[in-house]
Amino acid sequence: MESLSDEATLKTTLSSLLALLPYTLSFKKLVRDLSRVVVDIWSDSAHSEATRISAFLVLRRLVVIGDPTIRETVLRTTYQGLIKGSRTTTVHNLAGLNLMKNSAAELWGLVDANIAYTTGFTFIRQLAIHLRNSIKNNSNDSYKTVYNRQYVHSLDFWSRVLATHCETLREATAGKESPLRPLIYPFTQVTLGAMRLIPTAAYFPLRFHMVRALLRVSAATQTFIPLATPLYEVLTSAEMKKPPKPSTIKPLDFETNIRAARALLRTRVYQDGVGEQVAELLAEFFALWGRSIAFPELALPVVVMLKRWLKEVSPYSNAAAAGRRPRKDSSGASGNKNMKVNGMVTLLIQKLDANSKWIEERRARVEFAPNDRAGVEGFLKEVEWAKTPVGAFVEGQRKSREEKKRMLEEGRRDEEKRKAEDRAKGKVGKVEVDDEGFEGAGSDEEEDEEVEMEDEDDELDGEMVDGSDEE
Repeated sequence: MESLSDEATLKTTLSSLLALLPYTLSFKKLVRDLSRVVVDIWSDSAHSEATRISAFLVLRRLVVIGDPTIRETVLRTTYQGLIKGSRTTTVHNLAGLNLMKNSAAELWGLVDANIAYTTGFTFIRQLAIHLRNSIKNNSNDSYKTVYNRQYVHSLDFWSRVLATHCETLREATAGKESPLRPLIYPFTQVTLGAMRLIPTAAYFPLRFHMVRALLRVSAATQTFIPLATPLYEVLTSAEMKKPPKPSTIKPLDFETNIRAARALLRTRVYQDGVGEQVAELLAEFFALWGRSIAFPELALPVVVMLKRWLKEVSPYSNAAAAGRRPRKDSSGASGNKNMKVNGMVTLLIQKLDANSKWIEERRARVEFAPNDRAGVEGFLKEVEWAKTPVGAFVEGQRKSREEKKRMLEEGRRDEEKRKAEDRAKGKVGKVEVDDEGFEGAGSDEEEDEEVEMEDEDDELDGEMVDGSDEE
């Protein structure tokens, strides 16, 4: 299969393998080599989606019919292929990466409980060891083993595994707790530790990726994870409290980047983007607990801190309301002068206050005591999360973002199409020779202003995927 280049032929070959797999189970070395070749095809973004799905079906079949040794081999090989295939992230291969993570997560639900837990614990422990070594090692480049795309994709993958197989509804249907549920705590600890390893403004995008992974686990497993604090830490940074400098630089794509270039820091574009992410993730976090009977107590400290932050960064509005001149800090700046970000935070505070009052009104009518666990857990269970004030707000924001994302994607495709046409015209112009023997000028392609990312070394030299537990 390694010599096949035609997609149709490769897909047909993979489909034909399904019927032959039962006859190969006795040959362990053959199965190991076959799984490696199939994983290479599945993890290669150069292949079509149909071909990669056919490769995954071969891996899935091996897990279903194989013995425990074969199942563990396929799981380890699949994880290795996932990590090796996630060294780069662009808008072009992002869908393929999500396909890999979602399909690989399915395999952990097809194996025995012992194999699923053992392999999951081993790989999460490897991530913890990398994090510990980065903390203990004082070299300038020690953080690179954690702050890279492979590590972030690995954490995102395990969040999908836990969210898929530890889902509350799925466990209720099965009548028992998932064997992977004990992994939620170590995964959460590793993720929280990784996002705080280097708390600088340049790595805010990486922090947002990790918060989304934890939100996914929290939403699926109904496990409370304190995420308001790491998000509030972003707001209290100098990046968000000082006035930004104007810039016409291209906005950062937070979906595909884990680090902001130096040219983006302290700009209005970056401050707006970070503010949008913080407001969105805080709203998503509180929407998870919008029906909880303890929501007012959960939201109160955050509301107080957000109001205090607004008072610090909006001295002009506060001073005008009090009839006095605004005070400046030691650097001479008075607030961030960013009404867009401050307005988003103000709106979020209003929604949290509205949801707290909504809960308090219904909580006042209950007849059970606080120690009645069944009554507390059943409070407002019949109400959909989108019917709460904060839930309705989040649902509206999601629709708005999806529409904006769709328009940006259409614009990107039109731009790529235009550039391809310009390149084609340029090639035609270069081969045309005029009467004096000079080549035609062709069309010069105008490139958009972009920020060159100083990418860190994404390769971990096999440390994350070798399957060993050496410290």
